[in-house]
Amino acid sequence: MTEIDPTQLTLHELRAMRAELQAFDDVVSYVRRVAQARLDLVDRQLQQRMAGSPAALGMEVPDLSNLLGRHLGGGPARPPRPTDDVSDHPMALEFEQLCARYGIGSTDQLEDSELIELRAQIDAVERLRSRERHDLFARIDALSAELVRRYRDGEADVDGLFVDG
Repeated sequence: MTEIDPTQLTLHELRAMRAELQAFDDVVSYVRRVAQARLDLVDRQLQQRMAGSPAALGMEVPDLSNLLGRHLGGGPARPPRPTDDVSDHPMALEFEQLCARYGIGSTDQLEDSELIELRAQIDAVERLRSRERHDLFARIDALSAELVRRYRDGEADVDGLFVDG
């Protein structure tokens, strides 16, 4: 992707690009958190098997709720902003299909080698999304810094924030 110089963008373009990148970050972040939660589930299954426990999920419902809540409810140390439900985004659906293809719905029925492959597939997605998110943060931060500079230096009118939304 070609790097864009924020100083060359109009105020409208800056805001629009930042909003677009933030919306994409919402999707990337969601998929990453779901992948992390699924990795925890698969790791729990692997740990139980290594401990000699029967091949079953063996996770109490409160444990499962805490696990999913920790990943899906958390977020970056950035100012909160409203987000849409992105679970039906093509990236999220693609991840769901990958997990289904490798047997996420029946981890207790998978052979050890299949469970290890499922974990590798999910881990690859989580790593990719983490790298993407890191890159997105850098780009969003550069756009935000330029917006702040313009407001600070008087090149943009703060009152315009309320008009342009």
